[in-house]
Amino acid sequence: MKVTTKRRAVVLVTAGALGLGGLAAASPALAGTGIFHTGKAAVTQQGGPGGNGYGVGSRMGAGMGTGMRDGTCLNLDVTAAQGTLSDQQKSTLAAMAQEEKLAHDVYAAFAGKYPLPIFDRIATAETRHLATVRTLLERYAVGDPTAGVAAGTFSDPATQATYDRLLARGAISQSAALQVGQEVERTDIADLRKALTGLTAPDATQAYQHLLADSQQHLAAFTTWATR
Repeated sequence: MKVTTKRRAVVLVTAGALGLGGLAAASPALAGTGIFHTGKAAVTQQGGPGGNGYGVGSRMGAGMGTGMRDGTCLNLDVTAAQGTLSDQQKSTLAAMAQEEKLAHDVYAAFAGKYPLPIFDRIATAETRHLATVRTLLERYAVGDPTAGVAAGTFSDPATQATYDRLLARGAISQSAALQVGQEVERTDIADLRKALTGLTAPDATQAYQHLLADSQQHLAAFTTWATR
């Protein structure tokens, strides 16, 4: 059956209107960190206000119709008003940037090694996550620990050790790489929930809630692929 352009537009508008909140409501289970892959997602390295940034991949919209299964993020714009962050919350924000870079770099490395599209798509999503965190870093005048740092390299020794461990583990097999994806997302979920505790700044709260919803979505996607 031929699908008209008008009908396709309606479908896309409906999906956009659903948003992250609608997705969480529709699925209670989803409500409850040198390597660039330059293939399918064509993730590019572009300098921005924050320094050596990750550009959005040329196929950012690829797979949007496949929804949660492929881990596509929907809306990460920071539109809420700025508030106040404690020194500890600013340190947490900087750590979030490290986590998002780690997730991107791990998935981009696996995308170059394995044929599964999920690694490309979620690596691309992680570029948006890092951009969201960088928006907050700039607003609160917090130094960006990922600026000017090459892929696969981290200024924090503990993060570097974690990256090296996850990369080595995922290099064993495709199945192991999917398990690493699940581990990364579970860690992100736990850290975001902790970061939201006691947080009052509207913009940081909005950003963390969006990142949390996406990480839950990514975890569901990696879990689905792992059981295939």
